[in-house]
Amino acid sequence: MLGSSIIVFREVLEAALVITILLAATRGLIGRNRWIGGGVSMGVIGAIIVAFFAGNIADAFEGIGQELFNAGVLFCAVFMLAWHNIWMSSHARELVANLQRVSNDVSTGELPVYFLSIAAGLAVLREGSEIVLFLYGFAASGEGAAQMTLGSILGLVGGIAVGVLLYSGLLRIPTALLFRVTGWLILLLAAGMAATASGYLSQAGLLPSLMPLWNTSEFLSEHSVIGQLLHIMIGYQARPTVIDLGFYFGTLILIGSGMYLISKQKFRQSPALPVN
Repeated sequence: MLGSSIIVFREVLEAALVITILLAATRGLIGRNRWIGGGVSMGVIGAIIVAFFAGNIADAFEGIGQELFNAGVLFCAVFMLAWHNIWMSSHARELVANLQRVSNDVSTGELPVYFLSIAAGLAVLREGSEIVLFLYGFAASGEGAAQMTLGSILGLVGGIAVGVLLYSGLLRIPTALLFRVTGWLILLLAAGMAATASGYLSQAGLLPSLMPLWNTSEFLSEHSVIGQLLHIMIGYQARPTVIDLGFYFGTLILIGSGMYLISKQKFRQSPALPVN
């Protein structure tokens, strides 16, 4: 029971944190609950489909199908989050100056909230599929169905509860600062996802398997509560390789540069906002 509870808690927490940050980043925008909720629903459906084809996915591409699947999902999520952050960088001043008008832009399709829907769905799909595979392994090892079910429920409730607490904290941030904070959080999320994806590609043999540059497991394990939160929020790895760091900082630089260039260009083109 403890094993399934920990696994489900960890995976649900990762998905919940991504979703709560996306919800906070779109606070006050019309239709955001529908889009992100729809993405979560599609992610759950996708995870159920993965459950039926778990064996086929794992055996595909000479036994590296699961690694390629995970890496593909993560890279797609990175792209969606990058697009959102760059778009927001070009509209941040308008968001702060007239949130209601920008909210109306959502209903006309000018704000790509559907990108967040896809990002939320991919987060749920990836974590849900991993839950399925882990629980399948527990069942194969002989853990009882009742214990596994109870542990999964406890993990699910715990992960959602932490996500709700984070969302409540983000809502306390003033609107003008909220978009900046969530923008940086999404940037770090994307960088961490890219680094994790590189690890899957190394496991699949498509990238070199290198020795880690350092090991901080004794000081802060990735499996601890704090370590897991840092892994989700900022991409913390106790044993990173040079490839992991390359993907991490490469993603930070690419998306950060895009955000800076777009916001700088937008600032030059926009007239000064009136002071109320």
